[in-house]
Amino acid sequence: MTEERWQQLTYWPLVIASLAFLVAYSWQVIAELAGPARNLTLSIIFATWCVFVLDYIVRLSLQQQRAQWFRAHIFDLLVVVLPVLKPLRLLRVLTMVAALRRTVGSALRTRIIIYGSAAVLLLIWMGSLAVLEAERGAPGATIQSFGDAIWWAFVTITTVGYGDYTPVTVVGRLVAVALMLSGVAVLGITTATLSSWVRERISRGRDDEEAATRGQMRHLSEQVSALALRLGDDGGPDKV
Repeated sequence: MTEERWQQLTYWPLVIASLAFLVAYSWQVIAELAGPARNLTLSIIFATWCVFVLDYIVRLSLQQQRAQWFRAHIFDLLVVVLPVLKPLRLLRVLTMVAALRRTVGSALRTRIIIYGSAAVLLLIWMGSLAVLEAERGAPGATIQSFGDAIWWAFVTITTVGYGDYTPVTVVGRLVAVALMLSGVAVLGITTATLSSWVRERISRGRDDEEAATRGQMRHLSEQVSALALRLGDDGGPDKV
């Protein structure tokens, strides 16, 4: 068994587990479940956690250089430790979109845009749930409903920060820091991608200018080839 084979076998089970966690956690927080319904969602969340733990342990055990693999897969460990990151595994489904298989540059930019947009939406959703769970009922908390949490997550990840809603708990503030850092990262990636696209569009309109130099080189190459052919037909420069 290799890691590649294991990932092929567990691809869809992990996607389903991520989706199950997202639905169960959303239902639990938004509906403020209690009793049997809450026990059901907690059981689903625990089951998905076990799936991710098993996947991580198996992948680690399949490595010959485990220390190096561990350092290179810190995000996988964070997915196991931090439940709110589990739905990010759903982004891997986007690799199966056939429309992404274009030219290398176009495919890369398209993938970055789609990944970035989907990641932002997932982070806003999970950040809203996490901060609502932490803040709701806390003394002095202003985030008491899911609508408040969604609004707060939007203004936080965009680094606007109106200040009308602010977390007062430690967990809520940690979520805020994570969202702000994510917003800065996404903004930087989006700006770089847009700049790359603009440069490519501009360069397309300057092909005629670049063709002059290329044409000259091509013409020179043709002249050299013709001269070499002529010398070959004449028997070379030493022919008497």
